[in-house]
Amino acid sequence: MPEPRETAVYTHGHHESVLRSHTWRTAANSAAYLLPSLKPHMKILDVGCGPGTITADLAELVPDGQVTGVDRAPEILEQARATAAGRGLANIDFAVADVHALDYPDDTFCVVHAHQVLQHVGDPVRALREMRRVVKPGGLIAVRDADYEAMTWYPASEGLDTWLDLYRRVARANGGEPDAGRRLKAWALRAGLTDITASSGTWTFATPQERAWWSGLWADRTLASAYADRAVEGGHTDEAGLRALAEAWREWGAREDGWFSVLHGEIVCREEA
Repeated sequence: MPEPRETAVYTHGHHESVLRSHTWRTAANSAAYLLPSLKPHMKILDVGCGPGTITADLAELVPDGQVTGVDRAPEILEQARATAAGRGLANIDFAVADVHALDYPDDTFCVVHAHQVLQHVGDPVRALREMRRVVKPGGLIAVRDADYEAMTWYPASEGLDTWLDLYRRVARANGGEPDAGRRLKAWALRAGLTDITASSGTWTFATPQERAWWSGLWADRTLASAYADRAVEGGHTDEAGLRALAEAWREWGAREDGWFSVLHGEIVCREEA
């Protein structure tokens, strides 16, 4: 089995403002493209499971199967286990793993799922090859990633323009690819996958409550998360610059006509039987 490759740094870290977003995610709002293909008996690997909210949803959807959630960060798996325990799920387990070198035999899972993972890894093609290796013949690889350059909002905001440019520079300096969504199909082809269904999906934040939540978590993330630290330590901006961007987020969030959309690329790849 190949050795893990630590060629990318997770840009966001696990600050409360990051987990505020991650724990909001469900199978319905983040994996709808996959759900029609699930069967009750399936064995699923959820790569980059984070706090486990999507993982727990998947376990409920395969009551006669088993779901394994894996993540590089051991500390976040404790929250994932608590999520599963709080929902009384017995068909779910968690482990530390690197998607570049998964510690599972060939042909183990019916489905391998990854949400917002490939944008943060050092070698997404190698990651997809590993996902392909552990999926059974006839099984599915399902991947969804945001595309930062394709994010759009109203009204225009010079501050949010600056935020987007900064985020993309910091993410790339960390070894990731923030515009992953548009590249998923190309990466899958390079990984040797052939039966690929590509689609897209969005998150939209437009109500007062949605704007307050989305702008608030990004304002806080811009000031206090690992992303903020890496932006300053990498020489991309300074503390004053971060404060200005956080204020731009709050100003946008207070706009009655504010609207923000996040575009995601999605692929479902079926391994040859």
